[in-house]
Amino acid sequence: MKNVLWFVLGAAAGFVVAHVVNKDPRGHEVLADIDARITEFTERVTDAYREQQARFGETVGDAVHEAAEAVADAASRPAND
Repeated sequence: MKNVLWFVLGAAAGFVVAHVVNKDPRGHEVLADIDARITEFTERVTDAYREQQARFGETVGDAVHEAAEAVADAASRPAND
C-alpha cells in the first residue's frame, strides 16, 4: 500500500512540475520539443508495427495457399487401398 501512495504522490508532483514549467516560455519550448520527439517515436513504432503486420499477413497467406495446393494435389491422386 505504501508503494501505491508513493506512486500517486510522484505522479501528482510530476503533473504539478510540468504545469509550472509549461507556464514559462522556455519550459513550454522544452515540453513542446519533448512532445514532438515522443510523437515521432510513436509514429515510427506504429509504422514498423504495420510493416511487420503486413509481412506476417503475407507469410500466413503464402502458407494457406501452399496448404490448399497440397490438399488439392492429395485429393486428385487416386486412393491406394
